Amino acid sequence: MSSAQIRHPGLTATARAVLWSLFAAVLIVPAVAMQFTAEVNWGPGDFVAAAGLLGLTGLGLELAARAQMGRTARLAASGLVVLALLVVWAELAVGLFD
Repeated sequence: MSSAQIRHPGLTATARAVLWSLFAAVLIVPAVAMQFTAEVNWGPGDFVAAAGLLGLTGLGLELAARAQMGRTARLAASGLVVLALLVVWAELAVGLFD
């Protein structure tokens, strides 16, 4: 483990930039799609909900990366965070559990 990782645990600056850029792109896609088709119809509340979910996911991934456990456990925790995002997103989108 490098001294930078010991002093600054969690995601690297590059990984953090990629993560938040990906989340921004996920929010931009429906905004752009709404300009070209009536099939995508998000309201302000949809964007707020998506931003909240993505923000909590980013926080969860950061906390998983900072956790004092082995690499495998951190990867498992990160996978669970992403799985939780996908399940909640699917429930909000199509009522997966209704």
